[in-house]
Amino acid sequence: MKLIVGFGNPGEKFSNNRQNIGFKVIEIIGNNENIDIKIKKKKSLIGRGKINNNDVVLLKPQTFVSLIGESVLYIASFLRINVSDIICIVEDITLPLGEMRVDYMYSNLNHEGVNSMIRALKSEKFAKIRVGIGKKPDDISMEKYLLQDFTDDENLILIDILNKSEAVAKMLITHPIEEVQEKYNPEGAPKIKKRKVKLIHIDHRKAKK
Repeated sequence: MKLIVGFGNPGEKFSNNRQNIGFKVIEIIGNNENIDIKIKKKKSLIGRGKINNNDVVLLKPQTFVSLIGESVLYIASFLRINVSDIICIVEDITLPLGEMRVDYMYSNLNHEGVNSMIRALKSEKFAKIRVGIGKKPDDISMEKYLLQDFTDDENLILIDILNKSEAVAKMLITHPIEEVQEKYNPEGAPKIKKRKVKLIHIDHRKAKK
């Protein structure tokens, strides 16, 4: 079973905020897969269904982003979902609007919601779909920027990236994350350097003496 978590804040007034882009993707997945996200469970709204014959839970935490780990931990524990089977969809201010990355461990993403999940789950071994919302202008605080609505022009750009994020989430259900990264990340999957093992030669002739 896979748990797909969309990041966002509960309430209609936040629905088109930059920080609610994860909720938008979850809603698109739910609509296209006929999964109603209406079941209320401890600070959460969830929907259960199947995607490509795989059991899936769609989660919209109702805790506000900074405490998102509480909701994720409860649902994952209640449904016995492994950390490695969790996918989160999060806004990223370091990426231009319309860009996206698929991330995993050893991420340099510093996000209060992701950090909340890591603390709650005691692990960072979950997939992260990072959806770009554009860099914050200098004349506005981070909080105001994240709670700012997308403009009409930006909403036109969003259509493509929301659909792409949906496709990535669905591919992560059935494919290894490295394959997804190779397909969707411009730089491909990260190349992990193997540790060089120094060979030690033992002179067995001396050892016998």
